This record gives sequence, structure tokens and C-alpha cells, in this order.
Amino acid sequence: MESTQLENIEISADSSKANDHGEARDEIEIEKREIPLEEEDEEEDEDDTDDITETSSSVTDKSSINDDVENSNDDKDKDKDKDNENDVTQFDLSGLKENSNDDKDKDKDKDNENDVTQFDLSGLKVIVKQKNDMELKGRISFFSRSNCRDSTAVRRFFREKGLKYVEINIDVYPEREKELVERTGTSSVPQIFFNDKLFGGLVALNSLRNSGGFDQRVKEMLSTKCPSDDAAPASPVYGFDDQEEESTDEMISIVKVLRQRLPIQDRLMKMKIVKNCFSGREMVEVLIHHFDCGRKKAVYIGLQLGRKHFIHHVFGENDFEDGNHFYRFLEHEPFIPKCFNFRGSINDSEPKPATMIAQRLTKIMTAILESYASDDRRHVDYTAISNSEEFRRYVNLVQELHRVNLLALSENEKLAFFLNLYNAMVIHAVIRIGCPEGVIDRRFFFSDFQYLVGGYPYSLNIISHGILRNNRRAPYSLVKPFGTGDKRLELAPAKVNPLVHFGLCNGTRSSPTVRFFSPEGVESELRCAAREFFQGDGMEVDLEKRTVCSVDFGNDKEILKWILNYLDATKSGLLTHLLGMEAQLILYTRTTIGL
Repeated sequence: MESTQLENIEISADSSKANDHGEARDEIEIEKREIPLEEEDEEEDEDDTDDITETSSSVTDKSSINDDVENSNDDKDKDKDKDNENDVTQFDLSGLKENSNDDKDKDKDKDNENDVTQFDLSGLKVIVKQKNDMELKGRISFFSRSNCRDSTAVRRFFREKGLKYVEINIDVYPEREKELVERTGTSSVPQIFFNDKLFGGLVALNSLRNSGGFDQRVKEMLSTKCPSDDAAPASPVYGFDDQEEESTDEMISIVKVLRQRLPIQDRLMKMKIVKNCFSGREMVEVLIHHFDCGRKKAVYIGLQLGRKHFIHHVFGENDFEDGNHFYRFLEHEPFIPKCFNFRGSINDSEPKPATMIAQRLTKIMTAILESYASDDRRHVDYTAISNSEEFRRYVNLVQELHRVNLLALSENEKLAFFLNLYNAMVIHAVIRIGCPEGVIDRRFFFSDFQYLVGGYPYSLNIISHGILRNNRRAPYSLVKPFGTGDKRLELAPAKVNPLVHFGLCNGTRSSPTVRFFSPEGVESELRCAAREFFQGDGMEVDLEKRTVCSVDFGNDKEILKWILNYLDATKSGLLTHLLGMEAQLILYTRTTIGL
């Protein structure tokens, strides 16, 4: 193949499409000048039938550009090796101009819609890519918040324009809110900056866009680089955390002494070997000896340590008792290696309120989706998420769940918290272990990927079936998630909300759209999620075959009657007709695996 290039003009010839006897559809005039031709020396071959150079030369003759290649030797070109079909010969045509007829002008106008002018010659294809006139040297940055409609509109506008920007989400970087107020005099968002100059919010952006002067205004303001790095809002830096005041737990001094003094070893209890444990009596003796307190006081301290999840009974039978009962520290629990929010040690700081942690988790994960997911939330860039500062902060945040008190949450707060935790864990699991592809992978994905929350392990199955569905067996499982006396049952709702299914995204293409919920509007948000799911591809109704296909959902007729409330008019009519027919209705479920 031969390619003729001039700055941003590329001419390529394909021998398979060349027509040696056809006339050129367009003409190219070239300023008379010597054109250096770069060629590679190859062995001569007698067979010249498929020679690219010959074809290109023929096309050149037909296109009236032979006057400008007077230094090229056609006889020598015909003797080149035919095996050099994939090599590219490049030469410069600085004077290439376009003389197009009326038909060609129509084609060009059509191509200009995509900023690309394309026209074809017989065997020769010329593509002219126009350079971007708006060459920006400055920087666009704006302050935003998670789940903010105005911020979303600004973000979408810049993406549609193809403009690079720096987003500073003050829900992810709360320390930047002070800078926002200092620069703008208000804490409202969005606030857009062109270099160090405040442009305004969404109203100013819409006004300039509607007037048609946005491109010119941006070109004027960003034609030069920012005067200094400190003048414009700085880009968020990876790896730096906010300076937050953390209070040490009042019991931590006692815990440190116990970790050093207690004889922690494997013991035999109820015909089972219990690892890394100590007896209640041993702990009481250490407390009496070291802190000079009575036995009753030592037992009270043990109860406090159990309630704060520093220690647990090996079988979860009680908080703490004096005697021959065995306990272990939380970090020695056998489920700890499966907990992906445990990074070497238990968080010994005073646990923050569960509402505060839940709110922060929701804001960070919402910011992640806004930055690294498509607008419809059906496609997520897991690679970009794993390398982002937002995700690093999320990983640090979930360590604060080790000993959090979830019992202080209200019913709606519990519902929103576990829905959000489930969806966040799925994203974390896909990043760490990948999307499950088989039965064994799915078992590990949903059962063995766990978080340490409030002193106990939580897997995806435990959250969905044990908590949100009130201890119901998972599909193909013979046992319930929680046994009798499991303290995690206290967090399960008294009445199961059937809409929870539509709030859980398990990382498959057929699952509901990933989203995060607020405690105040969780009920309405779940209804919206259900309606969106069924009005999409969540259910297929075939009247001729008398089949109903639901995706990752139940297939009971009573459930189908309940689903009628969330279908559009067409599907609702078809399903109502099928349910009223006396003939047997075929129900089946389809699950689509994959990201």
C-alpha cells in the first residue's frame, strides 16, 4: 500500500480496489515542486501483476498528478517485489489542494458533520482530518457534590464537548469545602473555574451555551496556561488523607495489656479444638492483678470489652462470664482472613456513629459511579475505579465498620445501609477477584468475599438472604444463613420488603442497575428502581408461546400479579391476558452472567 501524507492529509491506495481502466472521480491539483519519494530496496520479481506501486502509479496517471512526480521512475517501480504489499511508501505533498465538483461537495458537506472530509478516487482514498481550532492550554475545573443534578448536568456537558476537566467533589474531599467558600463566597455547587477565574454555575453555563458564545469564550479564557499552580483550584492528589481527629477508645489501654499478658493458645472444648483463645477466669485474674480491682469490677470490664467487640465467645454463647468459658480477640476469629476490609489489625479507634459512616459511604460510592460509569449506569469502568483516589478512600472508610454499632440505626437506615453496602461490596469484589464465571466462582464471590461489620462477618449472601430477606435460604442451599441465637438476626427487618431485589446489583448484565439509596427516600427509590427494571429488559412476555421470562426473579404466579403494578401498558396488558387464560402458563427465569 502507498500512503501520501500532507500534515493531516492521508492518501492510501488499495491494489484490490484499484481500477486501472476507470476514470478518476475527482481531480487533485498539486503545486509543481520536487517530491522526495522514500522507498525500501527489495529483490526484483518477474511477476508484476499484483504490484501495489504499479497500481498506485496508474491511479496517479489517471488523476492528473503525473506532472508533479516527474522525479519518480515508473519503470523502476514496476520492478519492485510484489511481496511488499503491506509496506507503506510515504511522500510529502505540501501543495495538495482539493478541486471538487458538485457531487463531491455534497459528500464533503455530509462528512463535515463528523469534522472529517472524505472523498474517494479510483483506487485512492483521501481522508482530510480537520485540526481542532479550539486548542486549549488552560484548565477547566469545577466543584461538585455527589448526587447533585446541577453537577451532573455540568459534567455531562463537558463530556459531550470533549473538554478535559478537573472535578473536585467536596463530599469526597470535605477539606476542599473551605477553599470553595474562600474562592466563591458560597458553598453551593457547581462552581466552574477557567484557570483561576470563576466562571459561575450551571445558570451561567446554560446562558452562554444558549447564546452560542461558549466556544469563543472558552477559547479566550483558556488560550494561555494558568499563571501558577496555586492560582487555579488544584487537582486532587492520590494517596493523601484528610486530617481528621480520631478519639482513641477508652478501653484500648486495657486491651493492650490483655493482648500482652493473656495466655492465648489452642484448647479443647466440646470435643472441638478451639484456636487462639483464653478462658474467662484467666482474663479476670490478669485484670485483678494488673489494675488492682475486685473480681466484680473485672467481670464488668470483660462485659464492656465484649459489647464493644474487642472479644467474643468462641461459640457466640455469651458476652463474658467468669469461669471456664473460652473467648478470643476479634482479630483471631477464623473468618478474619476472608474479610477484605481487614488490613492487618482491628480498628481500635472509638467507633464513629453508624449514620455518619453510612452517609459517607453512600456519597463516595455515588461519586465513583458518576465519574466512572455510563450515564445509564449499565457500564462500569472497574479498572479506572481501582486506580482512583475515590476508591482508595472508600477502602479506608470500610475499615471503620469493624466495631460499628448498627443497632442504633432506624429501620429505613438499616435498609439503605445494607442495600448500599451490598452494591459497594460487589464493585470491590469484581475489582479484587473478578466477575464469577462458573458455579465455584459464584460460590466464592457471594459467600467467601466478606466484610467485617460490627464485629461479625457479612458476605453478599448473608446481606441479601440473611438480612434483607429475613434469614431465608439462598437458591440451591439447604440451610439458612443464620443459626439459632445468631446476633446478626437482630438487624433483619420484621417484614421483608419485596422491592429489595431491585436495589441489589450483583455485577451481571441482567441484574438491576447499580445505584445507592438514601435513608429518607429509600422506599420511593426502590419503587423507581423496580419500575425501571421491568420497563427495560427485566421481563419478556410472549403471547404466542404463552411464556413469561423474568430475569433473576421469581416465577410464581402471585409474584407476577404483583409485578403488574410496575409494568408499562403493553407488557401489563399481555401479562394480564396470559394470567387470565385457562391454558397452562410457562414460566422460566433467565440469568445473564458477565459484566
